[in-house]
Amino acid sequence: MRLRQAALSVLASLTLVPLMGITAAGHASTASAASPVTQVVSGEAQARKELRTLEASFKVRVGAYAIDTATGKTVTYRAGERFPMLSTFKAMAAAAVLHKARTSEPGLMDKVVRWTDAEVKENSPVTKDHVKDGLTVAQLCEAAITQSDNTAGNMLLKQLGGPAGLTGYLRTLKDPISRLDRWETELNDWNPKERRDTTTPAAMGRDLRAVTVGKALNAKDRARLNTWLIANQTGDARIRAGLPKTWKVGDKTGTTSQYAAANDIAIVWPGKSAAPIIMSIYTNGRAADAVLDNKVVADTAMILARGLGKL
Repeated sequence: MRLRQAALSVLASLTLVPLMGITAAGHASTASAASPVTQVVSGEAQARKELRTLEASFKVRVGAYAIDTATGKTVTYRAGERFPMLSTFKAMAAAAVLHKARTSEPGLMDKVVRWTDAEVKENSPVTKDHVKDGLTVAQLCEAAITQSDNTAGNMLLKQLGGPAGLTGYLRTLKDPISRLDRWETELNDWNPKERRDTTTPAAMGRDLRAVTVGKALNAKDRARLNTWLIANQTGDARIRAGLPKTWKVGDKTGTTSQYAAANDIAIVWPGKSAAPIIMSIYTNGRAADAVLDNKVVADTAMILARGLGKL
């Protein structure tokens, strides 16, 4: 009888083990489903589950990367897969030009650049009206980011030595993945087997963090770039649409009708005193003739913010 009671006591103590934890002071404590570790794991896991459902619902592929710059916490989904860079390159081109002006070519931002009628590309709402008088490099940066002006994007690339020059700048940011091979508008010619003019959500997210909150740019240049991103007029239906209206967002979109690819990269301030979040979202349809839906990007942004514990 004593042996049986002893065995039952041991069994009972073993049964309790999974319910016990160790505090920082070394004392046993009952584990809670709401512990910080559990919240971190379940938050990202839940976000990935929701993004899989989103993909199935919209018949798209979603690549996403988000990081809370205050804590380093990330939420990712297909973050290492390649997507077409599209016009998101323009944010990095502006950063590269700012860096060049600061480090090797003083006065570059005030330099007036001119182009011919033949160089004006489709979707050039600003530069099409300035063929005769041109624009300064700073004005080209503003047009490229806030209006996604394609001719402005090309003129910025010319200041960098072309697409290869921008790729070289990205390498200085310790990005071995992103590459720009062609000019506007040829770079929008994309299919799932194409490696030219591509990036990954994680690579671009890290690049954007480096130039908007990191030390890749001088503080004044960083502020100037962020001002252009905040003034962007092409992203209202994407990341901005998925987040509270009280949050401040600076973003750069990218779009092509081929496979209905829709991108958006952003620096997001969830509160006046809160450290920013970086979001990098790339999407494309499963079929070549898929129909673009901005709601995919907006819903992804909401899921990422929730996964980071901000909603």
